[in-house]
Amino acid sequence: MKGLYCRAGVNDAEPKFVIQETSLPETLGCHDVRVQVKACGLSPLDLKLLSDVGIQRDLIPVGREVAGIVLQVGDKVSFFQPDDEVVGILPLDSPCSGLCDNIDINEHLLVQKPEKLSSVSVAGALRDGLCAYTALHTHARMAAGHTLLVMDGASSFGLMCIQLACYHGVKVLTTSHTPQTHTFLEQLRPSVAKVIPVYKDPSDLLSVVLEETGGLGVDIVVDSGVRLSEEESSEDMKLLPHKHDIISVLGVGGHWVTSHKNLQLDPPDCRLLFLKSASVTFSNHEVWTASSSQQGRYLHILKDIVEKMSAGVLRPQPEEAVPLYEATVAMETVQRQQKKKAVVQL
Repeated sequence: MKGLYCRAGVNDAEPKFVIQETSLPETLGCHDVRVQVKACGLSPLDLKLLSDVGIQRDLIPVGREVAGIVLQVGDKVSFFQPDDEVVGILPLDSPCSGLCDNIDINEHLLVQKPEKLSSVSVAGALRDGLCAYTALHTHARMAAGHTLLVMDGASSFGLMCIQLACYHGVKVLTTSHTPQTHTFLEQLRPSVAKVIPVYKDPSDLLSVVLEETGGLGVDIVVDSGVRLSEEESSEDMKLLPHKHDIISVLGVGGHWVTSHKNLQLDPPDCRLLFLKSASVTFSNHEVWTASSSQQGRYLHILKDIVEKMSAGVLRPQPEEAVPLYEATVAMETVQRQQKKKAVVQL
């Protein structure tokens, strides 16, 4: 059978994605489940993270968010049986590519897929759902009555944050990067309190947020990238908030959940955070599968995500599924654009 793999580039060269023949071991691990993959989500590979945790291979498996049907279970598997529909995320060190016809995965990394939820939609949205859940529940301790600012709400991750927050009775503000996404966000139901068009004037962010919150600031900020200095002046970077603006919009005791891996705070920034008794948290959803210390909580989160998707609480933007023979080109686009996603239907 075939799978998609990444050959890391040398000296910052672009990684290459290749289809390779592979096979599964004849014997199934006692706690493993063999799954026939029906759909697989493609997300950008973080090669630096893989290196940091000591995963170094010539060929790195690609495609980790999978949905499929159980074919076979190990001797000690208690959660699943053949013909169950399941969904899960392969761990960082998995030798399997999610684009293989069949994969082996530990039963503690899977949950049942609701019958009316399509494999394509759940495979395309599971990672963003996990990121949103981690940011809002695990890190920010979101509660009804809070005020939340979601940067770039039209992104797949931002949309999940908005829908999850609205469900829990949180007042949501968000930013739009284009006129099209601005219209899309204003038409969302349940509706957000304010859509801030940063594509017109990024400097409006602080004044609009303070006006909407009566000068108090927001309880939670979830970013989608940050400008560390004014010198970062590319078109895409101009739409991102400056770190000082994010700290300024935080209210007393506020939480800033960031996805910026190399965030640097200067002493004045730290002083402002101190004065507000505010906190900064780094959101890295990979810790759920990198450590088994929170296994039960992780499975609860996955189960809650798929149930909310099935009930229509979480409604991700539909991804058009691509066939396996287009997976290489699709993954190259995803890796280059970073925030883009793709789903491969097998």
